[in-house]
Amino acid sequence: AYILQSAMTMVWYALVPMALIAAADLWYTRWDYEENLKMTKSEVKDEHRNAEGDPEVKNKQRQKMFQIMGKRMLKNVPKADVVITNPTHIAVALQYNPIFAPAPIVVAMGADHMAERIKQIAREHNIPIRENKPLARALYKEADVGEMIPEALFQAVAAVLAQLDKFRRRGPR
Repeated sequence: AYILQSAMTMVWYALVPMALIAAADLWYTRWDYEENLKMTKSEVKDEHRNAEGDPEVKNKQRQKMFQIMGKRMLKNVPKADVVITNPTHIAVALQYNPIFAPAPIVVAMGADHMAERIKQIAREHNIPIRENKPLARALYKEADVGEMIPEALFQAVAAVLAQLDKFRRRGPR
């Protein structure tokens, strides 16, 4: 019995601390493994750059795309029936052909330098330019190039087109 009790005491003094150390080691090993799986800030940046592409290259591509789109859009200005402007900053060129679409279509629009270029092309092709600040701003904000104007702006655009039609019918005097 003495030997059994001595053995149990030795087991108690040896195994319990070993079990505690093993549990602590298991917890630390898992924690360390999860920490090592996490990416550092530089690794996150590199991963993002590799996945998304270099920001400088993307910016150059975006600029090139906007240049191409701008040139293509400016080629459509001579097809417009009217250009509606906010006198200095915004120009929206509209084409209306009821045979092709039930509402006017935005063929070009731009702000600042692009607006000036649209107005210049309109003058070169004798396209009427009408100043209507609220309508120009609303069209610029809500419409998309190549799409029909939003339904909420039908009446305002119809009034401008009716005024042009009346002017054209009256003819030069």
